[in-house]
Amino acid sequence: MADATAVEHGLAGAYEAPLFGTYSKKVGMWLFLASDSLTFGALLFAFSYNRIYTAWPTPFGKDSIINATVMTACLLSSSLTMVMAVFAAQRSDRAWTRNWLLATMAFGTAFIVLHGMEWTKLIHEGLSLPGFPKPAGQEAGEFAKISTGVPQFAATFFGLTAMHMLHVTIGVIYLGVVALRKWFLPILGVIWLAAYLAIPSDNVFHYGVQALLIGLIVASVILFLKPKDYDAHDVEVAGLYWHFVDLVWMFIFPLVYLMSTKV
Repeated sequence: MADATAVEHGLAGAYEAPLFGTYSKKVGMWLFLASDSLTFGALLFAFSYNRIYTAWPTPFGKDSIINATVMTACLLSSSLTMVMAVFAAQRSDRAWTRNWLLATMAFGTAFIVLHGMEWTKLIHEGLSLPGFPKPAGQEAGEFAKISTGVPQFAATFFGLTAMHMLHVTIGVIYLGVVALRKWFLPILGVIWLAAYLAIPSDNVFHYGVQALLIGLIVASVILFLKPKDYDAHDVEVAGLYWHFVDLVWMFIFPLVYLMSTKV
């Protein structure tokens, strides 16, 4: 009875100490990131293995490297704004927490758009996979020869970068939910509809944009079934995910782009 009374009145020491003495959601996020790192590790290993044991092409020119560098700058900047969001949340500054989260989302969105433009350019120049729609006026140049002569390059390139782009997209939606809660749902719906209508049917992202619709559905379920006011702990956990996504790109950028630059 004494224990039950202590629990009822919320006295100190009435509950079991959290694992490792830290916030349970943080532990859960660390465990998720540990498992997710195995996925990216496998993809990076596959790319590296094929590079070593295959006559690996080096097709990326100046334009691709500049674009990838700008993408990298966007992610590095987003890490900084994410840190500022965590600091603002820790001092209970709700306005600046939201502003820094929105800035992080803006940098992440810029990364996705630039990556999408890079994919569209490469596919138009002939780098493709069998399941991709063939765009009108597709060129039969160097990348087309690579797709047929070294199909491992296209498979590992699109597999690795698509997985990372998906994680960035999920991260942007995640931060939108934390920053704006239910107000983010109509915004995400408008973005999905605009992207679906604007992207041509012969572009691979015409179907990939449905990831936004799936994110909208999942976010709606979470926000309506378990509405809450996200605190500093939630912002910090979201920051762990975002920094992980940024860290993975720091491996992809040199391995996929810099080491495959034209000599």
